Amino acid sequence: MSQNDKNEDLVQDQSEEIKNNGQEVTEDQDQTENIEMEDVENEQEQTENSELESYKADLEKEKDKFLRLFADFENYKRRTAKERIDLFKTAGQEVMQSMLPVLDDFDRAMVEIAKAEDKNLTKGVELISNKLRETLRAKGLTEMKVGEGDTFDAEIHEAITQIPAPKKSLKGKVVDVVEKGYMLGDRIIRFPKVVVGQ
Repeated sequence: MSQNDKNEDLVQDQSEEIKNNGQEVTEDQDQTENIEMEDVENEQEQTENSELESYKADLEKEKDKFLRLFADFENYKRRTAKERIDLFKTAGQEVMQSMLPVLDDFDRAMVEIAKAEDKNLTKGVELISNKLRETLRAKGLTEMKVGEGDTFDAEIHEAITQIPAPKKSLKGKVVDVVEKGYMLGDRIIRFPKVVVGQ
């Protein structure tokens, strides 16, 4: 082989080596670019994920705030409805309490008129008394039933005095009712005044 042939082979080998090196360099550059692109994509994905997590956390906070506000509003509605019902039940309490002495006067008048033996007078006053009582009963006023021999209960009776019991069976029990008690709905607006036996 001549020197020319050797030089050509050498040149050819060198050009192939340069080509191979160029391909390797291009492949390395491609890999580097791919890695850089993957890094950029990963950063974007992480940024998007962190933004998404932030949005989810904000949404949860707002949802919790909304649920608390809704629950507070429901409690408010329930409380005001109950207060309104209570108000309607006892709206006329002051008026009813001011009418109680009138009822007491009618009771005393009936006792005195019964002594007079005038049937028409008794009947007339009795009709007026019954009409007044029915009107007040329709508005929720009820008389508390307390009589002689009932067990004394400090929560619903008001003891004005104690006397020696006329009978042994009346010890610790109601001997006499001095003033009737009244309820408006479920609330006692005047406790019955009673005498208790010792």
